[in-house]
Amino acid sequence: MKNLVWSHILSVEVDEIDEDHRKLVDIFNNLNRAVTEGESPEYLAAVLEELINCTVWHFSHEERLMLEYGYEGIEDHKADHQELIKGAKALEEEILQANESVSEEHIASLERWLTEHILTADMRLGTYLAQAM
Repeated sequence: MKNLVWSHILSVEVDEIDEDHRKLVDIFNNLNRAVTEGESPEYLAAVLEELINCTVWHFSHEERLMLEYGYEGIEDHKADHQELIKGAKALEEEILQANESVSEEHIASLERWLTEHILTADMRLGTYLAQAM
């Protein structure tokens, strides 16, 4: 699989959110590289855990901004966050319980998970915050 490349297409036009997204893309790319290079399952699990933890932190960051600036779509956006974290943790659990490594299929799922959220819910939030801040 090829790496995700940060570009203006993924920018929500809010610097602090874009910085978080860049970090998530970097961690995703580390995981992708590790899968491609056949790193140990323990290392892959550690990078996946880092991605999940940074995502949880990022979601709380976005939710604070939504509260601070009175974003009306907060409940739906928070529900999206909860579903995404639930899915990521289920994927992590599947990998750990099966005692298997992160596969290219898992990477593809994570890529869709990350980019679809940025390109939909986060773009709406970014448009709102860019005007409200």
